Amino acid sequence: MTVRDDASQTDVRMDDDPRLRPEREAVVGSAGRRRGPGRGERLMVPRAEFRSYYGLPVLNEPTWEAHDIAGYLFLGGLAGASSTLAAAAELTGRPHLARAGKVGAVCALGGSMYALIHDLGRPERFVNMLRVLKVTSPMSVGTWILTVYGPQAGLAALTSVTGRFPRLGRIAALGAALTGPAVATYTAVLVSDTAVPVWHDAHRELPLLFAGSAVASAGALGLLAAPLEETGPARRAVLVGVVTEYAAAKLMERRLGPLVAEPLKRGRGGLLMRLGEALSLTGALVSQTAGRRSRGAAALAGAAVLAGSICVRFGVFQAGMASARDPKYTVEPQRARLGEESHP
Repeated sequence: MTVRDDASQTDVRMDDDPRLRPEREAVVGSAGRRRGPGRGERLMVPRAEFRSYYGLPVLNEPTWEAHDIAGYLFLGGLAGASSTLAAAAELTGRPHLARAGKVGAVCALGGSMYALIHDLGRPERFVNMLRVLKVTSPMSVGTWILTVYGPQAGLAALTSVTGRFPRLGRIAALGAALTGPAVATYTAVLVSDTAVPVWHDAHRELPLLFAGSAVASAGALGLLAAPLEETGPARRAVLVGVVTEYAAAKLMERRLGPLVAEPLKRGRGGLLMRLGEALSLTGALVSQTAGRRSRGAAALAGAAVLAGSICVRFGVFQAGMASARDPKYTVEPQRARLGEESHP
């Protein structure tokens, strides 16, 4: 029996007519695929390509402003690492470097708090977060870290500038130094605890990158503010921080893979990341060479490293925002993971 519809070119046959083209042959149980000896599966229809509804993003892009949140990330890291460097300088008999770190820490903390509260919209929102400590919330934990750290950093800076109550000031400086690393890195956990692809998938490397950037910027501030004979710890901080930052960034890009890491290499985020790396590496090199002998070279190196650290923080922020806007950074990695699970 043969039924043929010439208008639609559709054949329905129950015989073995050799004129039936193989690609139109129904294969029971193949779900649209055809197998043959020595050949793999061949799809009878093209694979579906992902397109979001009207090209809209899958995720709601964060409403954060770059100058608020990226500035908050940078200044918080600078504050925390500066307190730790200041305590080390005080314990090793470098009073000018210690004072620069304490004053720089409290100024950076003030700028960081202003940026955070400005983004929140109303100051009372920050106070409201102190009503409870929720250990599963990075924002709640971070708020309490800042609350513990802030008064100690402020007291350390005040006693250093006035010269009064030096023993109390030293205790406060040590307390701020112990809390400083948490202040410098908790923001990495904060941004990683989102659905933004670049930030979420880089949750392993971001704390290390933020820590390196914070240490480098604190050392850079020391190079700018302290006399040349006291800048030894600052130079070492710059070197360790820049190397850590650079290694973490490269490890992050490699582990994220070509697709998810794309915003870190292209667009505004990629430009800022490359510029930040160039400035930081150049500043670190100058600090270890001419910066040992020349006050001007040391200050120039410090300015370059500070600028590089700012660029890196803004670059990470812009890369994350770009990955939230484009649906492919959300869907394609999920599809790849599902494919790996179905073919162990």
